[in-house]
Amino acid sequence: MKKFAAMTAILALCAAPAFAADQGGFNGPGATQNATQNGGFNGPNSSATTIENAKKLNDDAPVTLRGSITERVSDELYLFKDASGTINVDIDDKRWNGVTITPQDVVEIQGEVDKGRNGVEIDVKRINKVAK
Repeated sequence: MKKFAAMTAILALCAAPAFAADQGGFNGPGATQNATQNGGFNGPNSSATTIENAKKLNDDAPVTLRGSITERVSDELYLFKDASGTINVDIDDKRWNGVTITPQDVVEIQGEVDKGRNGVEIDVKRINKVAK
């Protein structure tokens, strides 16, 4: 009986890496693997704006931006770019929803303007990969 328990434990340890498959997130400069992701709403939003306009909005104003994530700046901070400019976006690991994003992908992010000591950034609540 002890041999069976030991074999079961060894088998479980050997199988663990198979369950650690790609969990989604940013895959580009400075990228790391993210934690397990959850699902959410995935659909169009007609209130899309540009980075240039988002920088002029009040703190905590809701925004939807379409562009690409060009690089990872730090732990959960990324550089986002559209035709009007660039801005830092704060994306919590749980927001990736199992999707892997590269700098070549077009994404739509929904979040809030965050005006603080370090300037303006977007606190991302939802991110979706958009068909080109």
